[in-house]
Amino acid sequence: MTTTVSVAGGDFRPYEVVVGRGLLAGLGARVAPLARGRTVVITDETVAGLHGKAALASLKAAGVPARLLTVPPGEGSKSFAELERVIDRMLAFQLDRTDVIVALGGGVVGDLAGLAAALFMRGIDFVQVPTTLLAQVDSSVGGKTAIDTPRGKNLVGAFHQPRLVVADIDVLATLPERQLRSGWAEVLKHGLICDAAFFDWLADTSVSGGAAGAAGDPAALERAVVRSVEIKSAIVGEDEKEAGRRALLNLGHTFGHAIEAELGFDETKLTHGEAVALGCALAFRFSAAGGLCPPDEAERVGTVIAAAGLPTRLDQAGAFQSAALVGRMTGDKKAEGGRLTLILARRIGEAFTAKDVDAAALTAFLDRELSGS
Repeated sequence: MTTTVSVAGGDFRPYEVVVGRGLLAGLGARVAPLARGRTVVITDETVAGLHGKAALASLKAAGVPARLLTVPPGEGSKSFAELERVIDRMLAFQLDRTDVIVALGGGVVGDLAGLAAALFMRGIDFVQVPTTLLAQVDSSVGGKTAIDTPRGKNLVGAFHQPRLVVADIDVLATLPERQLRSGWAEVLKHGLICDAAFFDWLADTSVSGGAAGAAGDPAALERAVVRSVEIKSAIVGEDEKEAGRRALLNLGHTFGHAIEAELGFDETKLTHGEAVALGCALAFRFSAAGGLCPPDEAERVGTVIAAAGLPTRLDQAGAFQSAALVGRMTGDKKAEGGRLTLILARRIGEAFTAKDVDAAALTAFLDRELSGS
């Protein structure tokens, strides 16, 4: 079964997110109507070995001239140096505004290729073909593209919506277990922000429950991806540039990005999804500490996240100083005028944006977390 979710609203051109199994083989037929010229498939070296030949074969069979451009795997490719190299190769290929970029890979490839497409000749079309669960449910939808700097994650970027997103559930079978769990963190996040019933299903360990998705069950994964895309597409359609409700999608991210930065964005220590999971647990516990959320709700969130094999405590990620984490959070791109902005929760399924969060209260909370009290 194939499910198509439309992303529409605001000032951007509507596009479709196609979710199903075996979609990579038909990629060329879906890209052909968009490709007036040539296509460059940007991917990383790992994904190229797994899916590059299939993608190129499908494009060429549909009459779309295509070539492969690879980047090193990992967060390190989201850099000025790699962005410059990718754009230089695009220029060497003599691409023009009629050509299309296909981003084949996880969030790193999608972000980097999307930003290159946004900048090249002031913007050319691109198609997202996410190959990780995290990218399928989150980064491939919504048009956020960015690279990192030593001062923080995703601080240099642009909003550039794709023309199409093709999410093939079958490619997730090649994911390492840790990467699958990392993507599950973003799935859980979608339930936490606005759909308590979805979160309940994700937490359900029965035969018909969604928890099997965290272990790779294709049927559960497909349902989880579709619902996550529905949630994100509705929010993006309402608020493309994150002026309001879209900020809710950052639940767990301000905590998570600060933790990642303190670890030097070293994914051997903590993946982005693991950081988001930890950030969600911290956001709920901070909400409970401030009397905003019932303590039992925060406890349940931690229990469900832990059951999926994801971290919920800072000592599971490394050694930190509260002042350093708060400093990172103050410099986050969601901060305004140096004031702390966090996505907090009143309960599961009811997240909200809290502006001008008291830094002293946050520091005291993190001190307690770090001391284990």
